[in-house]
Amino acid sequence: MALVAQYWPFVVGLMVTGVCSGIAAGLLGIGGGAIIVPALATALSVMGFDSDVVQHAAVGTSLAIIIPTGFVSARAHYQRGALDVATLRLWVPFIVAGTFIGGLVAGFFSGNALRIVFAVMAFLIAANIVFGFQTRLMGHLRGSVFTHRISASIVGFISALMGIGGGSLSVPTLVAFGASMHAAVGTSAAIGVAIAVSGTLGFILSGWGVAGLPPMSLGYVNLVALLLVGVLAALFAPVGAALAHRLNQQTLKYVFAGFLVLVGCNMVWKVLASQG
Repeated sequence: MALVAQYWPFVVGLMVTGVCSGIAAGLLGIGGGAIIVPALATALSVMGFDSDVVQHAAVGTSLAIIIPTGFVSARAHYQRGALDVATLRLWVPFIVAGTFIGGLVAGFFSGNALRIVFAVMAFLIAANIVFGFQTRLMGHLRGSVFTHRISASIVGFISALMGIGGGSLSVPTLVAFGASMHAAVGTSAAIGVAIAVSGTLGFILSGWGVAGLPPMSLGYVNLVALLLVGVLAALFAPVGAALAHRLNQQTLKYVFAGFLVLVGCNMVWKVLASQG
């Protein structure tokens, strides 16, 4: 009880993170990692863990949390007919390979390097949401199976380093390839499950035996955060999926873009602060 009393703000924070990431997963087709990674990294930093370990644990745990979130979200979209099974089959083998490699090599990156990757990609994703340059660059390649496979591999690799389910990358890519927004969101949710499973395994292996990890960790995956955030995220993902079919998608995209810019700026600030 004393331990619970000492860390109750941490527990409450994880629960709020779970609710928000679950709704985001269903609403935008993302795994919620854009919310989970900065929230969990901040919580672990406040608890006094080493900055390098904190970012790796946040990314690895985020991927593990996305497994139940993405599954529930994908099922909800599938029931609404918004999941392209053919595209899913085309992407999964290559996205799994890319994610697994990303999870394995993440152990060779410093915490600040992972923060920089997260920040740069957050800015690029936000810019793409607002200006839609990916469709202009890749739209003419929508019929190329090779392009689909290369895109899947890249999305998987970057997603592993960021600790996200890949929706921020795969949704605009699928839209650029001709999918409707609803189909892209639904298919992306299922793709996120493949990313999360493969990436989680990579982070468990790369973090095995690393010193200074938070208690009850399996490699870079913290089991306490996995349970608290994962359960609530899975419960609230269908709520987000229901909202996705009712709300204005253009407004949602701009709100998400703004959120990504703020998160990216926060990551840059942490890197600069650690250098000082």
